[in-house]
Amino acid sequence: MLYDAIAPLLPGVQKPARYTGGEVNMVKKNPEAVRVRFAFCFPDTYEVGMSHLGMKILYHILNKREEFYCERVFAPWMDMERAMRENQIPLYSLETFTPVRDFDLVGFTLQYEMSYTNVLNMLDLAGIPMTWRERDAVDAPFVVCGGPCAFNPEPLADFVDLFMVGDGEEQILELCEHYDAWKARGGTREEFLLEMANIEGNYVPRFYEAQYDGAGEFAGLVRTRDDVPARIRKRCIPDLDHADYPDRIIVPFTEIVHDRVMLEVARGCTRGCRFCQAGMLYRPQRERSLERLTDLARKLLASTGYEEMSLSSLSTGDYSHLPELARALVEEHGCKKVAISLPSLRIDSVLGETLEQTQSVRKTGLTFAPEAGTQRLRDVINKGVTEQQLYDSVHDAFSKGWSGVKLYFMIGLPTETQEDLDGIAHLAQVVLDAYFAVPKEQRQKGLRVGVSASSFVPKPFTPFQWEPQNSIEELQEKQHYLKEKLHMRSVNFNWHEPHLSFLEAAFARGDRRLCAVLRAAHARGCKFDGWTEAFDFEAWMGAFADCGLTCAQFAQKRFALDAPLPWDHIDAGVTKAFLRREWEKALRGEVSPDCRIHCHGCGINQFCKGVCKSCE
Repeated sequence: MLYDAIAPLLPGVQKPARYTGGEVNMVKKNPEAVRVRFAFCFPDTYEVGMSHLGMKILYHILNKREEFYCERVFAPWMDMERAMRENQIPLYSLETFTPVRDFDLVGFTLQYEMSYTNVLNMLDLAGIPMTWRERDAVDAPFVVCGGPCAFNPEPLADFVDLFMVGDGEEQILELCEHYDAWKARGGTREEFLLEMANIEGNYVPRFYEAQYDGAGEFAGLVRTRDDVPARIRKRCIPDLDHADYPDRIIVPFTEIVHDRVMLEVARGCTRGCRFCQAGMLYRPQRERSLERLTDLARKLLASTGYEEMSLSSLSTGDYSHLPELARALVEEHGCKKVAISLPSLRIDSVLGETLEQTQSVRKTGLTFAPEAGTQRLRDVINKGVTEQQLYDSVHDAFSKGWSGVKLYFMIGLPTETQEDLDGIAHLAQVVLDAYFAVPKEQRQKGLRVGVSASSFVPKPFTPFQWEPQNSIEELQEKQHYLKEKLHMRSVNFNWHEPHLSFLEAAFARGDRRLCAVLRAAHARGCKFDGWTEAFDFEAWMGAFADCGLTCAQFAQKRFALDAPLPWDHIDAGVTKAFLRREWEKALRGEVSPDCRIHCHGCGINQFCKGVCKSCE
C-alpha cells in the first residue's frame, strides 16, 4: 500500500497532518465498488485548500452518489515534495492513498492566477502528461478545471481538457454522469469532449484556435469545427435554497486558514464595484432563506463540534435577513459559546443590531473595505460610501466593545492621485478619532487598526478590464509614501508584493501565448508563487524572455475598447456594452446605484430569466 512508503517520510516534514487524511467526516468508500473516481485537486497547501468552501460543496455533492467517489488532493509543501520525488512516490489522494494518475477525472479549482504553476507541478508529480495533446497519446485521466479563473481560460488552454465555467453544483454531476456513460459504451477521448463541449458551461480548448495579427498581438479566437458553440455561456444555479449544501464537513487534525463552519448566506452582489471581478461573475444575487440557513447551521455545528461560524457572502451585510439570522443563531447556539463572525463588510451596511447579536458570545474580527481614500476615487470605482458612514460604523463597533478593526484599500486604481493616497492616511485617523470619541469607561482597551493596501489588478469582465496596471516602480513609490503617512500609534500598515500583482495582472488578462511562459516557468522551478518564501520573480522574468515576451505586454497593456479580448468567447452574463457604460461613468466620477434600487441593464436577466429580482 502506498501509505507504507509515505509514513516514514512524515517525521521529517513540516505539518505531517497535511498528508495523512483520516479526518472526522472524511468520506470512505470502496474504490472497487464505484464507477467514476474524481480527484479534486487544490493547487495549494492543505490548510489553504481545506478552507475553500467550493471544495466542501462539490465533495459533498459527488460523494452523495454511490457510484461516484470524490477524493482530495493538495499540493505538498516543498519539503514533502522533495521527499516524494527522492522516494519515487507519486501525488496521491488523502482518502485512499491512490496515485492521482489512476483516477478517471482530475479536477483543479482555479481560485488565483498565481496557482497556475502548481497545477503543472502537481500534474508532473502525479506522472500525468502536462498537455492535452500528450495525454491523447496515452491512457491518462481527463484534466478539468473550474473556478473564477476559468472565465479567462486561455493561459492554461494547452494543459486542460475541459473548463467548467460558472456555478459547479450541476456541472460536476453532469461531467461524471457523461463520463460514466462514455466509459461504458467506449469511444475516443475527442468524442467524449465533443459531447461535453455541447453542454452549457463547458469549454474544450482543443476545438478553438487563437489568431494573431502581423505584430503578434491577439486578434481573436475561432472554432476549428462547426459543431461546438461559438460562445460558452456560464452555468448559473437560480435557487440556492434548493441547491445542495453540505450538512457535515471534514474537520482537520491540524489548523487551517479558516478553521470554522462557513455558512453561505448568499451568492452574487448587487453593488457593482467597478474593480470587482467576483461581483460581476457571480451575478445575479441569490439568497438562502432564513429557515434553510438555521437548519444547516444546526446540522453543521452538531456534526463538527466547531465553536465559530462565519456568515459567508460577497457582501454579507446586504443579506436581507441578517439581523434575524444573527439573532436566531445566537439564541440557539450562544449557550454553547458558538461565536458568529462576519467577513469584510461594506461601510454602509446596517450593522447595529447584528453587531449586538454577534458580540454577545465572543468578539471576532471586524473588517471594513473603503477601498479608496477620497470620495472622488470611491465614486470612480462605484464604492458609494462616505467618510461619515465609516466614522459611524466604527464608532458603533467601538461603543459595542470592539477594540480592533481592519481597513482594506487598493492602490493603483484608475485616475488615482496623490490626494487619494493622503486620503488613506486621513481615514485611518478618522478611525482613531471614532475610538477616542467613545467615553473611556465604555470602550475596550488595546486599540488596533490594521490598514492593508493591495495593488489594483485589472480583471476580465469588469469595467476596468481595458485599463493598464501601474508599473512595479509606481506601486513601490506609493507603498513607501503610505508607510510614512501611516506612521501612527495603534496603526499597523501592510501591503501586497507589487511584483506578484504584476504577474497576476498578466495571467488575468493573457492569451494562449502564456501557456509557453507557464511551462518555461515550471521548468525554472517556479511553484507556490503566492508564497513570499517561494516566489522567484527573476525566474519568471527569465521564463518570459525564453518565450520572447514580457510581462508588461499583458499587465500594462491598454486594450482598445473595440479590440478583441482573449476572454470574449466566454459569456459571463454581463454584456460588453454594460461594462463600457460603467467604464465611461467611472471616468466621469458618476456613481451607479445598487441594482436592487435601479436596474442598469447589465444583461444578466436575459441570461438567467426570473432570477434577477431587480429587473422584475
